[in-house]
Amino acid sequence: MSSSEVGRPEPPVNNGLVINGGTHYVGNQAIGHRAQAFSGSVAFQPQDAERAAARMSELLVHIEQLLAEHREALADPEGTTRELRRLREELDEEEPEPTVLRRALDRLTAFVQPVTPLAVAVGELAQTVRGVLGA
Repeated sequence: MSSSEVGRPEPPVNNGLVINGGTHYVGNQAIGHRAQAFSGSVAFQPQDAERAAARMSELLVHIEQLLAEHREALADPEGTTRELRRLREELDEEEPEPTVLRRALDRLTAFVQPVTPLAVAVGELAQTVRGVLGA
């Protein structure tokens, strides 16, 4: 390092993204220091079935509360309630059918899309159900 470089500040780092011209289809993005982007589903296996069942029950109650709070923001609140009831009934079965669970979770996910807190909670429930029951 020369003596002229000692007091000179480092140039700023540009962590931005610039796209020019044409049509671009961009998937997941991550910008910035140590940024990460993930694609596809990410699942975490619960450590035991009892804790997973308790977590599913918690999430169902939480989703019902959010549904009551955000009912007016949903395009079809009755359909959303009906699908949540179907999902709960199937989860209460002795041996829940994975295809029925998948269908109910997919429909419920579609119903709640306009409401971010509901979409997040239903996504957590879907991940938990899929991790435990393979649905």
